[in-house]
Amino acid sequence: MQTTDDVRTIDSGGAPPPSAPAVRGARSLAARKISELVERAVADSGISCCVKLASGEVLRFGPGEPQFTVTFHNDKALLGALNEDALGQAYVHGEFDLDGDMFAMQEVRKLLDANANSGLFLRSLSQLMLLPATFLNKRAIAAHYTFGDDLYLSFIDTAYRFYSQCLFRSADDTLEKAAENKLDTLYKALDLKPGMRLLDIGAGWGGVHEYCGPRGVHVTSLTLTEDSYNYVRGVDQRLGLDHCTVRIQDFLEHQPAEPYDAVVILGVIEHIPYYRRFATKLWDCLSLGGRLYLDASASIQKYSASDFTRRYVWPGTHSFLCLQDLVRELLYHGLEVVEAVNESHDYELTMRHWAERFERKREELVARWGEEICRIFRMYLWSGSYGFHDGSLQAYHVVAQKRPDRGPRPGKFTRALQFVQSLK
Repeated sequence: MQTTDDVRTIDSGGAPPPSAPAVRGARSLAARKISELVERAVADSGISCCVKLASGEVLRFGPGEPQFTVTFHNDKALLGALNEDALGQAYVHGEFDLDGDMFAMQEVRKLLDANANSGLFLRSLSQLMLLPATFLNKRAIAAHYTFGDDLYLSFIDTAYRFYSQCLFRSADDTLEKAAENKLDTLYKALDLKPGMRLLDIGAGWGGVHEYCGPRGVHVTSLTLTEDSYNYVRGVDQRLGLDHCTVRIQDFLEHQPAEPYDAVVILGVIEHIPYYRRFATKLWDCLSLGGRLYLDASASIQKYSASDFTRRYVWPGTHSFLCLQDLVRELLYHGLEVVEAVNESHDYELTMRHWAERFERKREELVARWGEEICRIFRMYLWSGSYGFHDGSLQAYHVVAQKRPDRGPRPGKFTRALQFVQSLK
């Protein structure tokens, strides 16, 4: 262990040499608190990093050159609770900086309590119970998607502009090739043919129009934002897709003139946690034998989300897909599940591409959207990729087909009885 007046170096195992206790005693409270946390991460993963404190103290952990550096501009963040909500706010407000390998940094982040602020969850729960679903959908979308197209287009794929997982058939696939793979997969899964009518729930930036429209599929897209509406209109005009249309409308309020041959919903079910209403509406919108293709980020427990996510990324009633709950409601509402495919690794790679592109344009983005917005997106992209890597997040695509019957559709009494039975 090398010790100077302003440098303390700790080996990769976190086990100090005999002289360490005296050095530890001389450390500031901030140094002791951050050392305890980072030493655990080093012991578990073998990462190496450097922490620079506002006092001038420099703490080094792990073997070799640091993979990343944390620079604190004051001790405020370290003197309080070291949980994700507190440190997340401190990072967004510029109280410390992160430089270097952001993926390696997640080894430290995952040791933080991700759900220390119960108020954030209770607020989301109360909104879910008290406010209309369509109002919540519109507000949630507005909270994340109204920074202007250029922010998102700076890091997502340039071919079809997807904001959900692209599919990598090879690790060498570019993000653009992976986006094409995604469309090829859904096109085949839905058995689309020229002249068929396809409902796209969540228009995004027109990727479904751009791929399916030239193949003769009549696409109707629904969106909740003006930016998306205008962008997709532009795609249709550029490609001469007179048989495709986009509307500003919530899916839960959509009344088609006739049923659709297929429905696609890509990265949007996270904003529609009302699976019973979704499945009921879906059955009404599909023709007999029509298919659904849905993909989404997922978590094992519904409404599970970190404090940082609830505060900054997806405020409100956002819920990662809960696969078992969705499948149950589809089966209860006259839809047969054809396949469910785990795409967690694909989403890990997708978000890593996004994060790397964001890093390359970071100075330009900060100049245009400000430091706080860019810090939020930077942390969101890197932590999201890592979440799919370590299994705290999952991703799936689900294909379902409409049956002739509307399903058993159990009422409140039957559902209550099922709940009681599940407790045994």
